[in-house]
Amino acid sequence: MKILIIGGTGTISSAITRQLAESGHELWLLNRGNRKKEVPESVKQITADIDDTDTVLSCLPSETFDAVCEFIGFLPSQVERDIRLFRGRTRQYVYISSASAYNKPAASHVITEGTSLANPYWEYSRNKIACEELLMKEYRENGFPVTIIRPSHTYCERYVPVSIHGPKGSWPVLKRMLEGKPVLVHGDGSSLWTLTWNEDFARGFIGLLGNPKAIGEAFQIMSDEQLTWNQIYESVAQALGVNPHLYHVASDFLAAVCPKDYDLTGNLIGDKAVTVVFDCSKLKRAVPGFQATTRFDEGVRRCVDYILAHPELQVEDPEFDQWSDRVIAAQEQAKTAMKMD
Repeated sequence: MKILIIGGTGTISSAITRQLAESGHELWLLNRGNRKKEVPESVKQITADIDDTDTVLSCLPSETFDAVCEFIGFLPSQVERDIRLFRGRTRQYVYISSASAYNKPAASHVITEGTSLANPYWEYSRNKIACEELLMKEYRENGFPVTIIRPSHTYCERYVPVSIHGPKGSWPVLKRMLEGKPVLVHGDGSSLWTLTWNEDFARGFIGLLGNPKAIGEAFQIMSDEQLTWNQIYESVAQALGVNPHLYHVASDFLAAVCPKDYDLTGNLIGDKAVTVVFDCSKLKRAVPGFQATTRFDEGVRRCVDYILAHPELQVEDPEFDQWSDRVIAAQEQAKTAMKMD
């Protein structure tokens, strides 16, 4: 197949790029070229800003693509741009939405593609919903060949997934574990969550490319493994070779007192604090044999090993560290005050 990926070097898309290249597909990437050295040699690269439509059109081949995959479309205006660019130029347009678009909390903790879309807590999710609605309208009215993909928490070797961190990523949380400091966990840590290794996600995604069952449909791609957040943090600590000191704080409190750039209202209240179990039977019917095979305890060991071997990924965040200590101190002071009463 002849495939164009808009993006192609991020957490999710990098594994798709590798697997498509290894399978011998004619693969093109359109991005700003920030990670050119990590792209397989057989992949054709267009270095451009997707919003510069004249440059993009001058660089694209004249033939029709079998699939165009949009990984960096976050606003309806960006989707409208893609429709203008690729109408009549692709047999399939694959839009990466988000499982955070599902209603929070949903009527049932078991999430299917038919679960209603509504997230009053997170603008990011509402924009994804608006993009989906625009694309499905274009499909119904004009036959635009859209497929919608809703990933949940997909991770790779570059970072360890945690629920509470600052704008510089998860390393400061790992550093606190290594130093024996308490680590913030939302709620009582018992809500269920799903984490998916990016190479597993890629296999399900590629199975939908050129698949006639995928046109005009939405699919979620996740692991079948559900873990509590306590189990997730315990697996991280085990990979680091330390005993975890988990400190539980109510999600509402964390969202209320966090700095604006942490956005815990969206990330927690609108997503990670809610128990969800994803039903991927629709994907498995469309892609027979698909199964995520990487357990989180296996994946997180790969992450920890990779990060410890790459100091450039160990980005310090003293502000987050200080904020964590302040939250813990505030809750401990409240406990002491209540006991004195």
